[in-house]
Amino acid sequence: MANLLESKENVKRIVAAGIFSALAIYLATVVPTVQVAWVSAILLLTIFLFAFEIVDVDVAAITVMVILGLTSLLYPFMGLDKGLVDTSILFNGFSSNAVMSIVAVMIIGAGLDKTGLMTKVAAFILKIGGTTEGRIIPIISATVGFISSFMQNVGAAALFLPVVSRISARSGLPMSRLLMPMGFTAILGGTMTMVGSSPLILLNDLILTSNTALAADQQMETWSLFSVTPVGVVMVTVGILYFVIAGRFVLPVVKSDGTEGANALDYLKDTYGIEYDMHEMTINPNSPLLGRNLMTLERAYKVRIVAICAGERTPILPNRDTELAVGQTLGVVADVSHVKALAEAANTVVTSKLDVFKELLDPSKSGIAEVVIPPGSSLIGKSAADVWMRKTYGLAVMAIHRGGETIREGAGVRDQPFQAGDTLVCHVSWNTLSHLEKDTNTFIVVTTEYPHEESRPQKLGFALFFFSVALFMVLFTDLRLSVALLTGAIGMILSGVLSIDEAYEAVSWKTVFLLASLIPLGFAVESTGTAKWIADQTLILMDGAEIWQLQLAIAVLATFFTLVMSNVGATVLLVPLAVNIAIGAGANPAVFALTVALATSNSFLIPTHQVNALIMGPGGYRVADFMKAGGIMTILFLIVLMVTMNLFF
Repeated sequence: MANLLESKENVKRIVAAGIFSALAIYLATVVPTVQVAWVSAILLLTIFLFAFEIVDVDVAAITVMVILGLTSLLYPFMGLDKGLVDTSILFNGFSSNAVMSIVAVMIIGAGLDKTGLMTKVAAFILKIGGTTEGRIIPIISATVGFISSFMQNVGAAALFLPVVSRISARSGLPMSRLLMPMGFTAILGGTMTMVGSSPLILLNDLILTSNTALAADQQMETWSLFSVTPVGVVMVTVGILYFVIAGRFVLPVVKSDGTEGANALDYLKDTYGIEYDMHEMTINPNSPLLGRNLMTLERAYKVRIVAICAGERTPILPNRDTELAVGQTLGVVADVSHVKALAEAANTVVTSKLDVFKELLDPSKSGIAEVVIPPGSSLIGKSAADVWMRKTYGLAVMAIHRGGETIREGAGVRDQPFQAGDTLVCHVSWNTLSHLEKDTNTFIVVTTEYPHEESRPQKLGFALFFFSVALFMVLFTDLRLSVALLTGAIGMILSGVLSIDEAYEAVSWKTVFLLASLIPLGFAVESTGTAKWIADQTLILMDGAEIWQLQLAIAVLATFFTLVMSNVGATVLLVPLAVNIAIGAGANPAVFALTVALATSNSFLIPTHQVNALIMGPGGYRVADFMKAGGIMTILFLIVLMVTMNLFF
């Protein structure tokens, strides 16, 4: 089945490649210059790589940047006078104001999380919201919307995922009723300030790039931090009201009982329908299974061996290549029937009363946990077997919850390549889980009700102080945004809120390389006249259209692009186009550019946005759930965007 799906996907990619190639050849015959022809071809290549996920988006962006650089060598063979982008400025994106601002925002967000601030936020929400869905949803949504306005929306959603899990556990409300409002509002919150999302952070740099190709009387002013706040506030308010009024109709009900005070295995049964229990068995001298390794046994008998003890030695968490030996005691988590089958094959007795492992597997020291594979995780595309999950991360994966379905033992759970948004149901020691919470680039730990201490609550004052310093400098000084934000970030490092290694880990380098590598493409589109040519063709096509109709067309185009490719990529491609359309129509080009940067947040229809991918697994959502709730939200977004943009600007 998997091979059949892969074959169909390959056929789609080959057909699409043919169509894109034919379109590139056609454009070469109608564009005004050779430079425009080559840039158009590279644009089509970029869209193709992003839309069909031929490689990871950051790899695609780097590839495009390298191609632009190689034109400085190959230009005589391409019919050009010089390269499309001078190699002396090719890597300027890595030192750009936008990229350094995003790095600083990620570090500041990690510093606030490290102090346990999110736990305090969860307690506050429960205190004032009680356990009523109608009260908790607006409080959660408003809070995450505000936080998302000062940090990356996927970062805000990742911070709030455990918060919502804790609130769900304590209030008894299903995660599916809380996560989608939280996720959608995290996306909307990114429209409240110019540092709330990558497109808005990037926008001013793109405006300055466009200015280099514009006449003196057409120069655009850059946007200040709170220029978009009126629009964003209305967006967030409408989003909250939408779920308060229509939530009962559009939000799915996925059974998800709270885990507080409940046995972890009972929670596993109730939530995923997995009938697992903990057992012990000792290997006898006459066991037919002697010398067999754990991987073979676990596959054959559909069990998970989470601990081994030999003689007087301290119990250990085993590797999959560990072989059975006389006298070993196994700690087994599995369905009772599977455990009995293993015991019969091993010619031994099994008991559900823990003796050897009563300390190691005590609920106060280990248990069942849920962790989510976030977008950008290094594990995407790899399986538990590929990465030796138990040995490398201390996680014994028992099931994967994906798209409303649960993949269990017997269905090749450890051979399933991970996807963004997968929820892994694992047996893990709480000490290990506490360490995994720090590695948010690889895992997002959803389980919060387990014995552990907050990381550095004593550093909360420092974190808030340096966050306030950065915000003050952004608001009341003329410092570049990146310098102001990096002041707050380095302050958190110097004060011990974060170590320098934790700061490096907090940065999503995939996002950094994606953004920095696409900046040269935006420069090429603008400087070669490609954007102006496309804009002229668009104006001819929409001859006689009102300015608001052109603006709406730009917003719809940005919405479509952000559904099939990254919002950063959509912004880089469309801002130069929007600027030239506005100039040709006699409209304000800065407003049209802002329309693009805001419309690329209109990503609710399908779970392609990083935030939606993040919440899909824990919420038990299906694509149909996003289309149902997100379809209405998409239309509301466009209506509010057009009304507020024309009202305020």
